[in-house]
Amino acid sequence: MEIVVVGGGSWGTAFARLLRDHGHAVTLACRDPAQVEAIRETGHNPRYLTAIELRGVDAATVEEAPLGTANLVVVAVPSASFGEVVAALPGTAPILSLTKGLDPTTGDRLSSLVRDRPAAVLSGPNIAEEVARGLPAAAVIACDSLPLAVQLQLAINSTAFRVYVNDDLVGVELCAAAKNVIALAAGGADGLGLGDNAKAALVTRGLAEMGRLAEVAGARPETFAGLAGMGDLIVTCWSPSGRNRRCGELVAQGMTPDEAARSIGMAVEGLTTAPTLRDLAHRLDVEMPITEGVCAVLDGVALSELVGQLMRRDPTVE
Repeated sequence: MEIVVVGGGSWGTAFARLLRDHGHAVTLACRDPAQVEAIRETGHNPRYLTAIELRGVDAATVEEAPLGTANLVVVAVPSASFGEVVAALPGTAPILSLTKGLDPTTGDRLSSLVRDRPAAVLSGPNIAEEVARGLPAAAVIACDSLPLAVQLQLAINSTAFRVYVNDDLVGVELCAAAKNVIALAAGGADGLGLGDNAKAALVTRGLAEMGRLAEVAGARPETFAGLAGMGDLIVTCWSPSGRNRRCGELVAQGMTPDEAARSIGMAVEGLTTAPTLRDLAHRLDVEMPITEGVCAVLDGVALSELVGQLMRRDPTVE
């Protein structure tokens, strides 16, 4: 297949490498001409995953990339810019979204922003650095069209990257968004040194509130026990490379959210998603106390105060 990957960050770079290794003709489309030139000259992304060799992956600006003739366009950009990016893409090729979040303006799922062409979503426990190094990983592709999902599965699946199909597009996208918010809280637990018991309890209850949201939103609760839910939640909350976990840890250690994001140097999706997810929960009348607490901390409430509030909640059944 001729595939264009839009977004020259860590995940876009890793996925372009993955597709190249599968034998596809891949173009990595970046906004910055200097980044494009460096990839062409050196075979390495000068900003992200700099040690990963990209020979055989073409690089182009978004304006120059062969989007009109591509068989597939993979979009790996921050959620805040996803809608604007996909609206400007020429051609009619299906879009595969790697972005995990919600549209911060409308609160909509990102696939709903794709107009006049098919859209699918890939999600799961996929730390970019590990995928780029060829370490074993698995993911799920969700799409309203089963034939397209299977086509993409066959195009991406390999012995290093196992791909499953799921027709619960709503559930997979909500998982991808919500797990980043829970990871901020898990990082906060790390930063405060609360221990593994507290962190495991937090993540488990986070999964429970994700499931409540899924049921009311029309998703299937079992999706939240799969790769896009529990799988991605585990790796995001425990991996040292997890941006959201690291951001929560830095906030617990005294940084502001903006300072923590600048220190990390890459998009921290949970910061954008948390208030959007909270507002969605309010509209659907779903109780999400951890998400509410994360938003309160982002608004300036002390993290230690949040911990006390969560522990003082009335006892209930699991």
